[in-house]
Amino acid sequence: METFIGILIPFIGTTLGSACVFFMKKSLSNMVQRSLAGFAAGVMVAASIWSLLIPAIEQSESMGRLSFLPAFIGFWIGILFLLLLDHMIPHLHVGSEQTEGPKRNLSRTAMMVLAVTLHNIPEGMAVGVIYAGFLAGNTSITAAGALALSIGIAIQNFPEGAIISMPLRAEGESKSRAFWGGVLSGVVEPIGAVLTILAAQFVIPVLPYLLSFAAGAMLYVVVEELIPEMSQGEHSNIGTIFFAVGFSVMMVLDVALG
Repeated sequence: METFIGILIPFIGTTLGSACVFFMKKSLSNMVQRSLAGFAAGVMVAASIWSLLIPAIEQSESMGRLSFLPAFIGFWIGILFLLLLDHMIPHLHVGSEQTEGPKRNLSRTAMMVLAVTLHNIPEGMAVGVIYAGFLAGNTSITAAGALALSIGIAIQNFPEGAIISMPLRAEGESKSRAFWGGVLSGVVEPIGAVLTILAAQFVIPVLPYLLSFAAGAMLYVVVEELIPEMSQGEHSNIGTIFFAVGFSVMMVLDVALG
């Protein structure tokens, strides 16, 4: 039950954020969107380091000087995996007019949802792999540490839900359709978490690779999407400030609870 609740927490964050469309009349300003993108980037970078890469290296200490190798390999596989998805899935980032991926006859709404869904895949995997380590009895991963990651991702998923539902409303969708579009973009997280847990249960020795894989995938999203989004336009330093806020929040959660 503890694991079930843990993998649902990030999805709940997305759902609550998507519900903002029922209470907010105007779309989010550019400054607010930059702030939220910076916050999300900070959370994801801190989570990648403290919750994923460091545990991956610690679990490979028996390899001596080569203890970095599983983390290094998994990290690059994660980067390349997201690069592949980025080229295979048609999507449109919020605030952009240029579609990415293969050309398809999809609506702007569908491609915006796909963009956030692509973003959420590594987050779901990160939660899944950390709980897989906990279920496997790994001493470097505690229930509190796994919960800290879930809470941290849920905190940054709340504004993400609003970031997708509010623009969908601005595109002309009804409030209910905009809400469900935001919710749908987050469904991939618990699904990805469950699939990752199942995979790790069968192949426990690859846990360090899976941890660093999730870290690489998340950092790809940060550098490819969130940093450009938080840095665009005037007063881009607001995105940098909120990056530091998000980083600090996730660092405190992970160290204090982990």
